[in-house]
Amino acid sequence: MASSTGLRRLLLTLTALTLILVPALYLVYADYRTFLVTPLGVPPGGLTLEVKPGMGIGAIARELRRQPGLVRSTVYLEACARFNGLAPRLKAGEYALVSGTTPRSLLDQIVAGRVIQHPLTVVEGWTFRQLRQALAAHPKLAHTLQDLDDAAIMTRLGRPGVHPEGRFLPDTYYFPAGTSDIAFLHRALTAMDQRLAAIWAQRSAGLPLRDPDQALILASIIEKETGQAAERAQIAGVFIRRLQRNMPLQTDPTVIYGLGAAFDGDLRRQDLLTDTPYNTYTRKGLPPTPIALPGAESLTAAVQPALGDALYFVANGAGGHVFSATLEEHNQAVKQHQWQGR
Repeated sequence: MASSTGLRRLLLTLTALTLILVPALYLVYADYRTFLVTPLGVPPGGLTLEVKPGMGIGAIARELRRQPGLVRSTVYLEACARFNGLAPRLKAGEYALVSGTTPRSLLDQIVAGRVIQHPLTVVEGWTFRQLRQALAAHPKLAHTLQDLDDAAIMTRLGRPGVHPEGRFLPDTYYFPAGTSDIAFLHRALTAMDQRLAAIWAQRSAGLPLRDPDQALILASIIEKETGQAAERAQIAGVFIRRLQRNMPLQTDPTVIYGLGAAFDGDLRRQDLLTDTPYNTYTRKGLPPTPIALPGAESLTAAVQPALGDALYFVANGAGGHVFSATLEEHNQAVKQHQWQGR
C-alpha cells in the first residue's frame, strides 16, 4: 500500500514537472527561433567583424559581445552554430554587419566566406613604379615586395627577364583583406595577358607590328599622348603610318620615360637630342618596352587605328590635338598654338 502511494506521488510529481517544463522549454525554443531571425543591433554606419584564423564560435561570440547592444544572446548564437554543424565550417576574414543582418544570416555569411572586398584602382597611364607605390600604401594588402627590385618581382610572377612596364591591366580590382601584393599583381598580369590576346586577335590587316608585345608598346604611347578617347585611334593612325614609312615616331612621352629621374618636368630641346633607347627622335621604330600601363581603349586603338593621311599632330591647348598630313600644315598648326613642333 505504501509503495503504491509513493508511486502515485512520483507520477504526480513527474506530471507536474512536465506541465511546468514543457511550456518552459517551448518558450525557450520559441525565443531561440525568434532570436535567429531578429536583426542584430547594428548601428546605422554598420560594423566590421574580423574573424581571425583559428577563431571558433566562442571567440566570435565574445567579439560580438564587446559591442554593446549588438547581440542579445551569445548562448543562442553558439547553440545555433553547434547544433547545426556550422561551428567547424566558419571561415576567417572580414565580414560586414549591416542593418538587417540576423544572427543566422551572419553565421551563414561566415560559413560561406562572404568577406568584405576591398578596392584598388590601377589607373591608366601609371608606370610600374606608381603601381608599386599604390600597392605599398594599401592597408588591406599583405606587403611582401618591399625588398625586391622589379626584376625579382617579375621572376616571382613567373616572367623572368620580362620588363614589368605596361604588363598589368588598369582596372578596379576587389580583394579580401590579407591578399598579398604579389597575388594582386598576378591577377592584373593575367588580366592584361587575356585582354591583349583578345585585342590582338581582332587587329586590322597590314599593321607594321610584329607581335602583341609591340601592340602593347604602341598602346602605352597612345595612352600617354592623349586622355581623350575620341582621339586615340587617330593618334594610333599617325604612329602606324610613321612606322610604315620608316619615320621616327618623335613622341615626347617616350623621351620623358627614357630620362627617368633626370626629368624635372620641363622637356628641353637638349633632351630631344640626348640619345636613350626610348628617344624616338634619335631612334626610329618603337622603344624597347612599354612606357606606362595602357587601358583597353588604347590597346584597341593600337591594333585598329583610324584611316587617314595625317603624319603629325600637336596639342591645341584645350586638351585635344590638331592633326596634319604635311609638315607645312603641321608647322602652321604649331605656330598657331605656340607649341614646340614634333
